Amino acid sequence: MRFDRPRSRRHAIFSRLQAAGCAAVLAAALSLGSAQAADQGPRHHAQGQYDPATAGYVVAPGDDLIEIGKRFGVSVTELKEWNGLASDTIDAGQTLKVAADTSASAATAANQYKMTTEIAPGVATPDTLETSIGTLHLRDGVPQSDTIETIYDNLDRSRALQAYLLAIPMVNQASMRDSLRQYGPDNQTDVIWEDLVDSKTVELTANDNTIYNFIWVDTHEGPVVVEIPPKSLGAIDDFWYRWVADVGITGADKGAGGKYLILPPGYTGEVPEGYFVVRPSTYGNWVPFRTFLVDGSPKPGVESVKKTLKIYPLADAANPAPVKFANASGIPSNFVFPGDYSFWELLNQVIQEEPSAGSDPTTLGLFASIGIEKGKAFEPDARMKAILEDAAKIGAATARSLAFKMREKDAYFYPDSQWRLPFFGGYKFEVSPGVANLDGAAFFYFFATGVTPAMEEKMVGKGSQYPWTALDANGNPFDGAKTYKLHLPRNIPVKDFWSVIVYDTQTRSMLQTDQRFPSVSSQNQDLQVNADGSVDVWFGPKAPDGKASNWVQTIPGKGWFMILRLYGPLEPWFDKSWRPGEIELVK
Repeated sequence: MRFDRPRSRRHAIFSRLQAAGCAAVLAAALSLGSAQAADQGPRHHAQGQYDPATAGYVVAPGDDLIEIGKRFGVSVTELKEWNGLASDTIDAGQTLKVAADTSASAATAANQYKMTTEIAPGVATPDTLETSIGTLHLRDGVPQSDTIETIYDNLDRSRALQAYLLAIPMVNQASMRDSLRQYGPDNQTDVIWEDLVDSKTVELTANDNTIYNFIWVDTHEGPVVVEIPPKSLGAIDDFWYRWVADVGITGADKGAGGKYLILPPGYTGEVPEGYFVVRPSTYGNWVPFRTFLVDGSPKPGVESVKKTLKIYPLADAANPAPVKFANASGIPSNFVFPGDYSFWELLNQVIQEEPSAGSDPTTLGLFASIGIEKGKAFEPDARMKAILEDAAKIGAATARSLAFKMREKDAYFYPDSQWRLPFFGGYKFEVSPGVANLDGAAFFYFFATGVTPAMEEKMVGKGSQYPWTALDANGNPFDGAKTYKLHLPRNIPVKDFWSVIVYDTQTRSMLQTDQRFPSVSSQNQDLQVNADGSVDVWFGPKAPDGKASNWVQTIPGKGWFMILRLYGPLEPWFDKSWRPGEIELVK
C-alpha cells in the first residue's frame, strides 16, 4: 500500500491544528488514513489475517474477492478500486486494502465540528445488514451497487405480488366479460341457464337452485337500459367489482320488476323519468340476476325472463332490438379467470379502457410501478416479465391460503368452529370504515362472484346467507376418499329454501363427478328428513346405505369444500340460536 498521500494530509492537518492550539483534537487527527473495516471473521475462501490498524488483509491460499468482500461488508468493485486491480486475480501473501481511507476519518472528524450533535438511535443505517433477502452493503448510509440491484428486484417482486392481489377483482370481471362475449354482443345478450347451472359450467361457486342470468353492459356509447323481470334477485357490479345497486327483490323495484337506467361515468346529459337511475364509476358493468323454481320447475322463471327482460341503449328506447338468449345449461364452459401471465394482460385491458377516477391513486400507482398504466403500452422486459410470472404464481398460492386457512378469527361465524363468513369485512371489505380489509377482498374475489349487501347484511326473510367451510370438525381439509356427515338441526331458519353444494378446491366450481348437480337441497322432493325434523347430509365416494338422496359424491385423491345456502334467512340464523353442526368424519 502507498501511504504518501495520507502522510501529506496528516502533515497539513497537524499544521492547522497546532496553529489553532487544539491539543485534544490533534490527538484524534492521528487516526486519519487508518480506516477500520467491519471484519465478520474468517470464512471459506477468506481465511487470511487482518490488521485493523492499517485495514490491511493478507490473502491466504484459496481466497477469492467475493468471499473477502462478504467478510468485510464491501463489494468486489470496491476491493478492485482500492487496490488497483484490473482483474479478480489475487495471490497468496498479497496485502489488500479492505476499507476506504475516509470511513474511519469521517467518523472521527464528525466529532470535530462546532455544530455536531449526537445522532439519535435508529437514524443511521449500519454498513452491513443481514436481512431475509441477503446481506445488504452500504457505505456511510449509501447502498452499494450490488445491494441496489438486490433492493430493486425485491421492490418489484413485492409490488407485483400486492398488485396481483389487488387486481383479482377486476381480472375476475374481465374474464367474465370475455366469456360472456363468446355467447353474444354486449348490451344485447342474456346468458341464461334455463335448466340450471350444472357441473359442466366452470364458474366460481355457482348454485344449482336458481335460474342464473348474466348480462354485460357497456356504456361507452351512451346510457343503457335493463328491464329486470319481476320476482328476480340480482345486482349491478362495476368493472372494479364494487357493488353499485341491487335489482329485483332487494332492489329499487322490490321484486315487481322495473327499468334500470345505467349511465356512463361523468354523464351530464338529460335523464328521463320512469327509470331507476344507476351511476357506476366504470363503463363496463356486470348485471347478474336469478329467478326461482316454481314447484321444483325452472320453466316458469325462464318464461318470465324471456317475456319481460329487455336490454337496449337509451337512444333505442322507442324501438329496442330483441334480446339474444343463450342457454348455457349442460354446455362445457369456463367463467374462471386465469392465474398465469395472461392475468396481467387482462388487467392491462381494464386499465386502458376504464377511467382512472373509478379506482384510487395507490392501487393505480402499484399497477403503474409494474408497467401497467393508462395510455402507455404494457411491454415488460425479460427481467420484469419473469418477476410478473413469479408474482402470479405466488399470488395464486397466497389467495388460496387466505381462502382455505384464514388466520383471522373474525373470519368465522362461531368460536371454535370451521364455519366461515363469505364476506370478511362486509361487502365493502373493510376492517373499519374507510380501512380496507385486504385479505377479505383477495379471498372473496378469488373464490366467488357477485357482490351485494343482500348477501351479507341482516335482511330477515330476504336475500341470502352463505356459511361455508373447507375443513372438518377437527380442522382438517376434506379428503375425497373419506365419508363425512353434516347434521342440520330441525327448524332450519329459512323462509324460502336451503341447499348444500360441493365445490372443487382447484376450480372453485362445482365438483365434477357422476352427479350432474353435486348438491342436496330442501327443494329436492326425495330429501330424507329425520323424525325430529333435522336433516343429515352425507359426503363421500359412495353413498351410505339408504342415503343416496341426501348424499353428495366426492372423488378419492381430490379435495373439496362446501357452501350452505340459506334463502330468506330468518331471525334464528342471525341471533345464532340455530347453528349447523360441524362436518364430522365418519369412521
